[in-house]
Amino acid sequence: MANTAANPDSTHGEPDGTRRDFMFLATGAGLAVGGVAVAWPFVASMAPDAETIAAGAPLEVDLTPIQEGQIVNVFWRGKLIFVRSRSEKEIKEAQDVKLSELIDPQADSARVKDGHAKWLIVYGNCTHLGCVPLGHQGQYEGWSCPCHGSLYDTSGRVRRGPAPANLPVPPYAFETDTKIRIGEEAGKAAA
Repeated sequence: MANTAANPDSTHGEPDGTRRDFMFLATGAGLAVGGVAVAWPFVASMAPDAETIAAGAPLEVDLTPIQEGQIVNVFWRGKLIFVRSRSEKEIKEAQDVKLSELIDPQADSARVKDGHAKWLIVYGNCTHLGCVPLGHQGQYEGWSCPCHGSLYDTSGRVRRGPAPANLPVPPYAFETDTKIRIGEEAGKAAA
């Protein structure tokens, strides 16, 4: 009891500061946890959500399983993209077209990457009103828009309207002979 009278903060004979130190540590830990709990939603709200990241992130496409003549549909930034494996016959026919015969004149070589003429990568919406054209349709065996009758050849060039322009080519690059990255230009992919 003499010890308690000499030190009123001490109870039951405990050394000075033990209870006080514990209370300071517990209070500090509680404040730290509370501060993190309060700050976390604000910090997390500044980071882009998964949908935003996916919307802008480049898309890698493995070309290995795509058979000759096959058209595969992929989506990048919410837009439909056609990936077409063209046959030698389709490539030759596309290269032999006179630019004067085209509504939107563009050489086939300007629509594919050097050394990769087999692969055509274009946005998959008609340039008239945004309908989705059907592959391997029409007199040019490219795409045919079922809504208003626009026809595209195997290079994605408009051959008969009302579509005013070719199917656009998205930014893409070959990472290897069997893999492309949509959303990146050739210089960036090589770096």
